[in-house]
Amino acid sequence: MIMHDYYDKICLWFFRVVTKIYKIMADASAKCVKGDEELEVDTNYKPPPEKTIDQILETDKEDESLRKYKETLLGEAKSGGIIVEPDDPRKVIVKKLALCVPGRPDMELDLTSDISYLKKQTFVIKEGVSYRIRIDFIVQREIVHGLKYVQKTYRLVVPVDKMTHMVGSYPPKTEIQSYTTPAEDAPAGTMARGSYTVCSLFTDDDKHEHLKWEWSFDIKKDWKD
Repeated sequence: MIMHDYYDKICLWFFRVVTKIYKIMADASAKCVKGDEELEVDTNYKPPPEKTIDQILETDKEDESLRKYKETLLGEAKSGGIIVEPDDPRKVIVKKLALCVPGRPDMELDLTSDISYLKKQTFVIKEGVSYRIRIDFIVQREIVHGLKYVQKTYRLVVPVDKMTHMVGSYPPKTEIQSYTTPAEDAPAGTMARGSYTVCSLFTDDDKHEHLKWEWSFDIKKDWKD
């Protein structure tokens, strides 16, 4: 009888612990999607006032060399507002995230569909390999200033890494534009293996949230483990 009561208490304790863990994980996931304040870029930099393409071209237009230089930078956008997807009012449309490892096919996430399903797709990364992240996006309507890619990585709801990449300013173009991060080495060793959750944010100098999404990857001893 005593052993039976003890067993019941252990089962109840275990149930409470598991329930609490799942609640913490759910809260962390909701925080990532709804607005993780820690994803914001910590900087004292104050961006210059946002200008349209017409305003850029009109400034110092009497300077012939400067005018030609600006037209070269703007490319096809100098002839007017480029609209790639008329039904989408956004200036920046993030299309795809790709995990790029030398000698292997890119592992890709489609960011144009329901992003809530992305966390169910898990990349497998071999421990210790060098990889890069590529973001494919469209810029339309107006030039966008100071794009940034911010990424925060969690393991068992504990933050383990955060990185911010300055992507740059881009004029509208009819084709997809891309940014690839510098090479990073995946963690290695028994303690590093396991599942990780990533909160990603594509933003800019004016703190426009172009897209925020959550995805995941597993660090394993080998690609097929």
